[in-house]
Amino acid sequence: MDLEKETRFILNKYNITANKNYGQNFLIDEFTVNNIVEKSEVNKNDLIIEIGPGLGTLTALLLEKAGKVICIELDPKMITILNERFALYNNFELINNDILKVDLKKLITENSNFKNVKVVANLPYYITTPIIMKLLEDKLDLKTITVMVQKEVAKRLAETPGGKETGSITYTINYYTNPEIILEVSKECFIPSPKVDSAVLQLSVLNEPKIKVLDEKLFFQIIKFAFMQKRKTLINSLSNSGLVSKEFLEKMLNDLNIDSKIRAEQLSLEDFGKISDYVTKNN
Repeated sequence: MDLEKETRFILNKYNITANKNYGQNFLIDEFTVNNIVEKSEVNKNDLIIEIGPGLGTLTALLLEKAGKVICIELDPKMITILNERFALYNNFELINNDILKVDLKKLITENSNFKNVKVVANLPYYITTPIIMKLLEDKLDLKTITVMVQKEVAKRLAETPGGKETGSITYTINYYTNPEIILEVSKECFIPSPKVDSAVLQLSVLNEPKIKVLDEKLFFQIIKFAFMQKRKTLINSLSNSGLVSKEFLEKMLNDLNIDSKIRAEQLSLEDFGKISDYVTKNN
């Protein structure tokens, strides 16, 4: 049975449709499923955390390859389907909860017998950024995060800081990981078909952040303020935030040999590190 027929069969069997409130679009392309698992290099030493498994299309292959798969699913209708579909698998665990409320650190600690922990997910578009931020900011012991997201979002997440697609989250991603778009996925690969194409983004989590900063909280705070008014120069954006004065910023950029008319998206990760450290030392 091909994936589209299988998906329609399951939907008909349980008399359900995709729930827009959960951002559900069901993947029906076997090439994409195989690629996600293959690129994640899933093996029996791995604990896989799958976010939003839905009908279990990706789960089925993950269970064959991984040591254990923990699925975190919010939609109670999917819980029944997943429990029935994978009842015979002894390496399957299901949690009915919002991923943003799950204590992932505790979950990983409870399964510390596995060599690697990897996240695999087809993320709902509306909540992509909060989920990725949680995975990184919680500083979990993860090897890789492989997620399907909206194509335009993937470009921003995988961009090199200072590139044309740069957004504030670009710096967070590059601080904690090495990002790479590993696959582009047409909207025709889902039912119902979303309005935009998708891409699979793989984040290889670093053992240590890419740069060292004196005050990590301030570092991210400065980036956040800098992008709140991204059309303005860095001086205007940061002075409007009230964090430091315009005079301080002018002296800082001069001391750091950074153009006073520069905008946030033109700065490298290292530039923001220097700015953050300068504020820490001199403010």
